[in-house]
Amino acid sequence: MSDASPILRINALTKTFDDFTALHGIDLDVAEGEFLAIVGPSGSGKTTLIRLLVGMDDPTDGAIWLRDQRIDVIPANRRPTCMVFQSLALFPHRTVGQNIEFPLKLRGVAAKARKDRALELLDLLRLPRDYYAKRIQQCSGGEKQRVALARALAFDPEILFFDEPLSALDYRLRKTLEKELKDLHRRTGKTFIYITHSLEEAMVMSDRIAIMRAGRFEQIAPAEEIYARPVSPFVAEFMGEVNFLPLRAGMVAGAALSSAAQAALAGQGGTLVLRPESLRLNPQAADLTLTGTVAAAYLLGSRMQYRIDSPAGELTVEVLREDAVAGGIGAPVTLGCDLAALHLIAEARDAAA
Repeated sequence: MSDASPILRINALTKTFDDFTALHGIDLDVAEGEFLAIVGPSGSGKTTLIRLLVGMDDPTDGAIWLRDQRIDVIPANRRPTCMVFQSLALFPHRTVGQNIEFPLKLRGVAAKARKDRALELLDLLRLPRDYYAKRIQQCSGGEKQRVALARALAFDPEILFFDEPLSALDYRLRKTLEKELKDLHRRTGKTFIYITHSLEEAMVMSDRIAIMRAGRFEQIAPAEEIYARPVSPFVAEFMGEVNFLPLRAGMVAGAALSSAAQAALAGQGGTLVLRPESLRLNPQAADLTLTGTVAAAYLLGSRMQYRIDSPAGELTVEVLREDAVAGGIGAPVTLGCDLAALHLIAEARDAAA
């Protein structure tokens, strides 16, 4: 991403349906060449937003700018953007080449130029050139995904929009295509805006994640920043398993704090966010220490996860298998973490404004 003006700007975008407001005056800048993932629970506004961005619906208020051109007033078929749908929308009785060439044919591109472009895109998507004459019905699920991407790239759009294109695939194929999409983004340098309900997809592929809730952006930042420094309990929970420790006047119920932690948290209140992997079992030293008992244990491959009953409430801990608790349910443990692992949300925003 560069420091130049954004390729896409959303200004005060609002969409209402009768007495329901689906989008509440949202703003967003997308850098040229960025891979932005937009995630959120059902009903958060993701689908409404993508429909406005691709021109399938009109905003109630606000504007969408592509560079210096306002595109929300331009019909969808005249915008220099393209959409890859969950359903792919390929023509089942046509060949791979005919599917890829379709948008070029609509624009009046000559037959030879269309074929040359289709073959070029087969190379780019790492499909054999003899697939040009292959019928879509003969293609596997992964091959159909690649054909849909080739068709989307056919007329060299400035932005590619994706509406959960991998959600119907099995796990192994989805993981393969996640990596291929990320690689395709790198090789083309195109701007990708990717709508998904899968946080895992967003974290694997994107440069930034925009988390939506109730028609607003809750937080927009790189995945590692959102994971480590969420702005609200909602975001913290959305980004994965998390422990919340109520902080009152610089103290956590039942916890012992080091002098450094006491100084850092003195007089403060709110919610401390602590990820399960940041807690240690029976540490030699820690900035925050709690005692508790094992309430449940779960094997997660190379890691063990424990649910611990403590004076601060129920906590989740994840450790390597070699650091497992010596004892079963009910075993006493001491938990500890470093000050750097604690993130304070000074004022919890657990309800949408």
